[in-house]
Amino acid sequence: MSDLVAYVDGGSLGNPGPSGIGVVIDGSADGTIRIAKWIGHQDNNVAEYVALLEALQWALRLNADALHVFSDSEVVVRQMKGEYDCRSPRLYSLNWICRKLARSLDFSIAHVRREDNTEANDLASSAARNAEAPANVDSQEHELASMGNLHVRP
Repeated sequence: MSDLVAYVDGGSLGNPGPSGIGVVIDGSADGTIRIAKWIGHQDNNVAEYVALLEALQWALRLNADALHVFSDSEVVVRQMKGEYDCRSPRLYSLNWICRKLARSLDFSIAHVRREDNTEANDLASSAARNAEAPANVDSQEHELASMGNLHVRP
């Protein structure tokens, strides 16, 4: 079918704090896909993983053959490549789901400098700044869980 290239970024205003993700996917028959989503009150690493998860889910929805991801998160890139162990319980579930989804594709992930990931960074920052905060922790967890069918403990 198609090979997609995704630039992903996640960030929080504070760590943890209001968080958003930004994803830019090139190679779709419909043109470039740009995603900016509020993900509640999270830390930076969770936001980075949720951005990757979003790109993987889009690639599978689009029936892509391959997904080549670029991220400025050295932690996510190295954990996805198996170079770093994932010891954090919060990240372990996200890492496991991303690795499982990635096996359905010809998948690669590479680290890029932040200045080479500006569009995804701008989308993530905009989502974190402009979204309204959920009313309570339960709705924050529901928002994150609904994105990836998972439960992340605070």
